[in-house]
Amino acid sequence: MSRTYNVIDSDGHVLEPVDLWQRYIDPAYREQAPRYFVDERGKEMMWFIGRAFPGFDGIGSAGAIDAVRGRDPEKVKNMKYAEGRRGGFDPHARIADLDLDGIDAVFLYPTMGLWMGAIEEPKFAAACVRAYNRWLADFCKPYPDRLFPVAMLPMQSVELAIEEMRFACQELGMRSGFVRPNRYNNRQLDDRAYDPLWAQAQEFDFAIGIHEGLGGNPAVGADRFDNRGAKHIVSHTMEMMLASLCVIWGGVCERFPKLRIAFLEAGGGWMPAWLDRMDRHFSDSHLFYPDIRMKPSDYFRRQCWVSFEPVEASLQFAADFLGPERILWATDYPHPDGFFPGAPQQIAQRLRPEIRHQVMAESALAFYRP
Repeated sequence: MSRTYNVIDSDGHVLEPVDLWQRYIDPAYREQAPRYFVDERGKEMMWFIGRAFPGFDGIGSAGAIDAVRGRDPEKVKNMKYAEGRRGGFDPHARIADLDLDGIDAVFLYPTMGLWMGAIEEPKFAAACVRAYNRWLADFCKPYPDRLFPVAMLPMQSVELAIEEMRFACQELGMRSGFVRPNRYNNRQLDDRAYDPLWAQAQEFDFAIGIHEGLGGNPAVGADRFDNRGAKHIVSHTMEMMLASLCVIWGGVCERFPKLRIAFLEAGGGWMPAWLDRMDRHFSDSHLFYPDIRMKPSDYFRRQCWVSFEPVEASLQFAADFLGPERILWATDYPHPDGFFPGAPQQIAQRLRPEIRHQVMAESALAFYRP
């Protein structure tokens, strides 16, 4: 890479055009493809597999980072999807916002695409994923050294996920992909059925981000709460805790020592305590029979990363405990719970000067290897 990177957002989002799937999907699946509609309440929704998504307040506020920052709940409530921050829709506007915030590059994840995990039929799921990845490659094409696409993988079928990884890597030039932490086909991420996928990622030097999203897949604990905030608190962090348990305690890192995995969109303050708990059970191996050969924290420090939000008070402690080279950070731009502008400054002020560059940029480069 000829460009110098000092500030990298490891998890930003796009706002997909509502006709993405009609335009980019294989024509054989166009009639089934996700489509935009407005329900009887005036809420904007996407319709596919016989259901409305996201199923609560619609997609109108998906790009509401400005309205939320202005503490204007009525504006958020009444927003239209098309009124979202322009940098979610337009790569040129995104670059302007990166410049405004002093960010050199961003790795991009979906908004509506996060719901594709709700599809059960593998070939239809793969068609929707392929459409999204093709569109995302086009979105990033004008700025290949600043907008980095992260491929979606259809976990409904291991074979189709491998095929999509191969397409994303070899045809679209993508260097990383993401999966949700939730179960597909009643399988956890440490299920041996996924081993061929991890083996392919390791062979391709293809980084894997694990990224939750509210809606689409059933999330652990979310069924216990009616409040949307409570669901968000529970689903993101607890699903990621389970995913990291699968990846580390479940032996994925043991079996694939060169696989790189990041835990995203769930904060990071919980990770030191979670690794401590895993390590304690490993030390009592005569009681708990782990199928791994090293302490869980050693696997993490060898091949895992975790992303922090700019407001987390435990950031410096976690950097000391885990190593600054294992810490990512993210804006979540342009989502309403994201951070813009000012996220880089918020992160930097929580770190000692000697490790700032590692956390702000080097860790993302080491994980994603764009």
